[in-house]
Amino acid sequence: MNKFSEYLSTLFGIGYFPKAPGTAGTLFAAIVYFALPDHWFGNYYNSSIALIVILIGSVISVFFISKAEEGLGHDNGKIILDEFWGYFIAVLFLPKTLIVIIAAFVLFRIFDILKPEPVNILQKLPKGWGVMADDIMAGIYANIVLQIVIRLIPKMINF
Repeated sequence: MNKFSEYLSTLFGIGYFPKAPGTAGTLFAAIVYFALPDHWFGNYYNSSIALIVILIGSVISVFFISKAEEGLGHDNGKIILDEFWGYFIAVLFLPKTLIVIIAAFVLFRIFDILKPEPVNILQKLPKGWGVMADDIMAGIYANIVLQIVIRLIPKMINF
């Protein structure tokens, strides 16, 4: 079970990328998001269902991350499954355009790396909870910034 947990928690081995594995994991999430059908995120109802799936996936992932930490160590940089779910939070309830996909990627990475309050506090939760919670919060921050920007500059999303 630990090897499977490590494999899943490293996003199928992407976490072993030699430089910036978290960025590689976020890029993987952005590619997956781009490849998914637009109608899965196209309206409030579908985005609400996506939110439920993301939250359930995140909670289940905490179990696998906690198991992977037994072999890799606490909050090991190779564990990037949390980046996947955090990125999906960053794009939730937003229009699926190239500019939003890229902006969400950049903002999510900034918030995940800089860890402003309470991202840094959430990281201290025990086991996989801290690993997951800080990335969910970074995704929420990125989403809030994009929600504001889109309302202030609505033409920005038509790229």
